[in-house]
Amino acid sequence: MNRKIRVIVVDDSALVRSLLAEIINRQHDMECIGTANDPLVAREMIREKNPDVITLDIEMPKMDGIDFLGRIMRLRPMPVLMISTLTERGAEVTMRALELGAVDFVSKPRVGVANGLTQLSNEIVEKIRIAATAHVHRMVKPAAASAPAGTDAAGAPAAAKPPVSSATLLGRVSTEKLIAIGASTGGTEAIKEVLTQMPADAPAIVITQHMPSGFTTSFAARLNSLCQITVKEATHGERILPGHAYIAPGGKQFAISRSGANYVAVVDEQAPPVNRHKPSVEVLFKSVAQFAGRNAFGVMLTGMGADGAVAMREMKDAGSYNYVQDEASCIVFGMPREAIAHGAADEVLPLTQIAHALLGKLRASPDVRHRI
Repeated sequence: MNRKIRVIVVDDSALVRSLLAEIINRQHDMECIGTANDPLVAREMIREKNPDVITLDIEMPKMDGIDFLGRIMRLRPMPVLMISTLTERGAEVTMRALELGAVDFVSKPRVGVANGLTQLSNEIVEKIRIAATAHVHRMVKPAAASAPAGTDAAGAPAAAKPPVSSATLLGRVSTEKLIAIGASTGGTEAIKEVLTQMPADAPAIVITQHMPSGFTTSFAARLNSLCQITVKEATHGERILPGHAYIAPGGKQFAISRSGANYVAVVDEQAPPVNRHKPSVEVLFKSVAQFAGRNAFGVMLTGMGADGAVAMREMKDAGSYNYVQDEASCIVFGMPREAIAHGAADEVLPLTQIAHALLGKLRASPDVRHRI
């Protein structure tokens, strides 16, 4: 019999601790081996019991969850699942937690906690299982503090990004290059690694990261503050422009279409989940195969499951060139593994090499109309 996943729950609410422990202990493959009401108690419990996963609240006495997470990832890296209240501040802090090395998060309801957590029980235990398989790495140094959107690292107003010259936009047709990125668990930092290396005049980039509504706004704003390109949530019907990256809004399906010579965004709140996801990488990649074909580059990053693998093969069959993140650099080697198994990968590379390889391929492309 396989050993059960051993979980410690850290939360200042006795009710939440009790509910999470009950949810965990109902599973045949996991057990709650302890609960702690603050990080100082949790620290000793982790030393004594050596859990496989911890669930961690953000707002707690004595030391908040973000500070505690930073210490864990520097001193004893381990899989951490954050419990975050779905508020604007909660979304921003959750982005910070993922940056520090948390594997994933669950949105804790603001009201009706007991019923809310019960309804979320399947999501919670699924993410605990994923976290137990994750590859976590020691954080060598603390990540820089997140600056509010529109400011630099010091908190001063950020300089406006230079607009793409109107001359470079004239005469662009639907044969211009397009980069499509799919990711899930661990993807927020993987996407950041790729986008921060993109020059201001990079081709348009479309992205689906599995994320619920309420969090993609903060995610896009964080990336926009770090990148040379402009990063934003996609809006239905807008033109997809070079020098921009478009994030699929949480809770909506995102695809591309074409209007004359231009790519345009298709955002649909009413569309059903695909592969249980909304947004789904499958939806985006299928549309890229259809409307961009050989002018597309596909990138599959870390994530659990198989979402997007079939459609990435469709992209390849339509003429795209595809990069897949390798196992060693993935938090979870699920979606990349499936993409490889479906024959969708042209190159399998460590995360840190993907942007460089992609830009090199673009520079070598004879029909790229703008300088990279």
